[in-house]
Amino acid sequence: MAKISKNARTDRQAVAGSKDYVKVIKAVKSKTNSYSFLEKIVHKDKVQDYLAGKEV
Repeated sequence: MAKISKNARTDRQAVAGSKDYVKVIKAVKSKTNSYSFLEKIVHKDKVQDYLAGKEV
C-alpha cells in the first residue's frame, strides 16, 4: 500500500477564505503611562477601521 501525505488529503478550497483575515495588534496607553496590547482578528479590508477606533 502506498503512503499518502497528509497534505494531499486536505481540502484546500474549504480553507481558502481564511486568508482574508489578519491578526492586528494595537498598543493602548493607560492612565499610568504603561502600554497594553490588544489583539484581534479582523478582515483585511477592515484593518484601517479597527486602528482608527471604529468598532468592527
